Amino acid sequence: MDYKNATGHIYDIQGYAVHDGPGIRTTVYTKGCPLSCLWCHSPESQRHEFEVGYLQIKCLGADVCQDACINACPVGALSRNEPVQALDGSGAIQKAKIDREKCTGCLKCAKACITKALYATGWDTTVDEVYDRVIKDRGFFQNDGGITISGGEAMAQFEFTLNLAKRLKDSGIHICLDTTGFTPEKQFEEILPFIDLFLYDIKHMDSAMHKNLTGVGNELILSNARFLAEHGGALQIRVPVIPKLTDKESNLRSTAEFCASLGDAVKLVQLLPYHKTGRMKYERLGWRYKLTNVEPPEEAFMLKTLEMFQNHGLNAQLY
Repeated sequence: MDYKNATGHIYDIQGYAVHDGPGIRTTVYTKGCPLSCLWCHSPESQRHEFEVGYLQIKCLGADVCQDACINACPVGALSRNEPVQALDGSGAIQKAKIDREKCTGCLKCAKACITKALYATGWDTTVDEVYDRVIKDRGFFQNDGGITISGGEAMAQFEFTLNLAKRLKDSGIHICLDTTGFTPEKQFEEILPFIDLFLYDIKHMDSAMHKNLTGVGNELILSNARFLAEHGGALQIRVPVIPKLTDKESNLRSTAEFCASLGDAVKLVQLLPYHKTGRMKYERLGWRYKLTNVEPPEEAFMLKTLEMFQNHGLNAQLY
């Protein structure tokens, strides 16, 4: 099959993934997303451009590296922070401090950081480079495992995602595409023959509320779900359950009804309860996390919601 060795921006490749589709999988995470969900647990995926992340616990102090990152910054965005006690009790150290208003994202500080406390949130790669990496995991896929192309929103880098899917399809590997559904219909039409299963998010059924929560309305997302269902696409619908935001019974019931309306195309519905595990990533990027007062939903509520989806004739499970 012909494909183009397109270049893409990715921020991670994870092997032995068990939550990104059926079986044991390797997941390729692309950068950039047209949505900005308030509960996003991977903020490093949102922007297409590479950013500087800062994991302060890895910083050994400016004296150790002789101000390497500070000297590398061409715009003076880094300086020494106030002294703190070293974890080993050896005395006070001064770690780096980033002025995010000055930072231009040139990444020179990350290249200079000897401990990788400062790091780039991704790298440039090609279809062939990704293929050579993920094909090494083929022995782990066994019966129903494979490769998942995720994001961010993988369709936001359509040329790269399409050609990676083509490259993988030639190898007989099961391919999942994790998508928000927010992309032109013609792109789904083009990539459909190369995707075995779409991991498809339905975040909220009310478009105005959807826009408040994610930055975009849901008309295109719902329309594309219908298109895929009508043209032979297999869907694994994923529904985030976020207290105070998406967990009203009316919304969840409407979501269940919509999923049921897609018929046999829906192979599974996964209910995703809100969790807090991504909060520290916001600190590493210098972002403010907006859901500080939100707690995970109670198990009894999730079980009740699961029962409601199952009562609509859906194969549903808790994530």
